[in-house]
Amino acid sequence: MTDQPSYPITPTNRIKRAHERAAYDHASVHAILDAAALCHVAYVIDDQPYATPTMFWREGSRLYWHGSAASRMIKTIRQGVKACVTVTHFDGLVIARSGFHHSANYRTVMAFGTARLLDDPDEKYAAQIAMVDRLFPGRTEGLRKVTDQELKATSFIYMDIESAAAKVRTGTVKDDEEDYALPIHAEIIPIHTTLGTPEPCPRSHTEAARGADLDLYSDGSSLEGALTQAYGETFD
Repeated sequence: MTDQPSYPITPTNRIKRAHERAAYDHASVHAILDAAALCHVAYVIDDQPYATPTMFWREGSRLYWHGSAASRMIKTIRQGVKACVTVTHFDGLVIARSGFHHSANYRTVMAFGTARLLDDPDEKYAAQIAMVDRLFPGRTEGLRKVTDQELKATSFIYMDIESAAAKVRTGTVKDDEEDYALPIHAEIIPIHTTLGTPEPCPRSHTEAARGADLDLYSDGSSLEGALTQAYGETFD
């Protein structure tokens, strides 16, 4: 735990297994969220659980995501529904001397709250801008303006984080003490997500140059680094 502002620890978000890996402070939780662009939103509709992958972003302690206006989730969420938003970074494979201690290095967040539909037209328009600029700072300034029909076809959902927990495993192999003497190879295999060479649209206008809004996304760059910096430039 830290002295920074933290989300309340409740029976819902308390980490029970390997609790020493848990963090509830805003800084730890938000850093994991801001380094990602994709989350899974879990909720229950008519006693059937669903987990929907979607793009998302954070503003303060509020999360936003979008979906089709015709989707099952949107129809259900209009009156508010309890939801769990999960983000995971897969950082490494842990190869141990026993099957029991094979593991993974990871950073994950589970955030809980009540998901609600964003109804105000002005707020929907602002959300459409934030959805793009969160990834590509300033990009919407140079885009064709969104149409009323496009806004009507897209719904935005928000969820104030009521509680959340981060759980992180880092470091090396952690075997039973007596197993270190065994002649069995063990190692960590780090995992990094890097960006590839951009592939311009074959129908791009001859006068359309790649703009500064895409400078963070260059060949060989870290996706996580680009997303974190993009978030900072847009919201900080």
